[in-house]
Amino acid sequence: MNEVLVAGGAGYIGSHTVKELRRAGFRPVVFDNLSGGHRDAVKGMELVEGDLRDPAAIKRAFNGRGFEAVLHFASLIQVGESYVNPRKYYLQNLLTSLNLLEAALDAGVRRFIFSSSAAVYGIPREIPLREDHVIDPINPYGRTKVMVEKILEDYDRAYGFRFVSLRYFNAAGADPEGELGERHDPETHLIPNVLRAVSGRGPRLGVFGTDFPTPDGTAVRDYIHVTDLASAHVLALRYLGDGGKSEFINLGTNRGYSVREIVAAAEKITGRPVPRDEKPRREGDPPVLLASKEKAERVLGWKLRYSDLETILQTAWAWHRKL
Repeated sequence: MNEVLVAGGAGYIGSHTVKELRRAGFRPVVFDNLSGGHRDAVKGMELVEGDLRDPAAIKRAFNGRGFEAVLHFASLIQVGESYVNPRKYYLQNLLTSLNLLEAALDAGVRRFIFSSSAAVYGIPREIPLREDHVIDPINPYGRTKVMVEKILEDYDRAYGFRFVSLRYFNAAGADPEGELGERHDPETHLIPNVLRAVSGRGPRLGVFGTDFPTPDGTAVRDYIHVTDLASAHVLALRYLGDGGKSEFINLGTNRGYSVREIVAAAEKITGRPVPRDEKPRREGDPPVLLASKEKAERVLGWKLRYSDLETILQTAWAWHRKL
């Protein structure tokens, strides 16, 4: 069985990917400090507790193991916080990535799947966003992702270190079998906050901006089911295993939903009103973010299975009712 190291594998996207890896015949070993992840999300898997800020701990995780690849999910992800505390983001996201890369190189591992972000593009100049769009991030979080991508390019050139950098759009939903779901603290994503407002477990939903140049005035985003996202990582791993060259690939659906559409669909599925307040736009929020999925389909053979809005909300709601 092919053994892979999954850094940050106890988190939201990481744990769903671990499940898909196991289903596909890989043996994932999770490395996580559980600061944002959950032990029960990787129940039954091998979990190595450790911190990517500790190079010795990472090297110990590689010792005596024949990992064929590394998947890197561990990073800070709150865009707003990165504005307020950029030092924290540069220290965490860059140093931890360098530590992980150093350990992989020393261990002879030359395949790497990186959890990147649509934030690398900044304000879209064309829609849908393709991978050849100008890279111009507008926040420290996005800049850390670009910097790691540049490091990966240099490592590929110098050391034959092949990678796939997967640029996520809006991950959403929960495991269709109900075993896993989204549990961030604090929660900044729209769909879980809609469902928290519906259930009374969270505050009223803030609708940030109702005057965007969109059909209903609210921002439009590309939502991708987390299980579809996870399956792309398995395909990327197989792609590299088959000798594929390093690539940057968007993960989205090329279909957008506005905040008002999300709210209306959630009210229909839950049968409850969403308590909400309209607020001014947040600085830097583009009106529309949509991904071209053409490259993911062409290079990886990726197919969407769960990313229609109804399935995203139904699986997320089933998960939230269990919390």
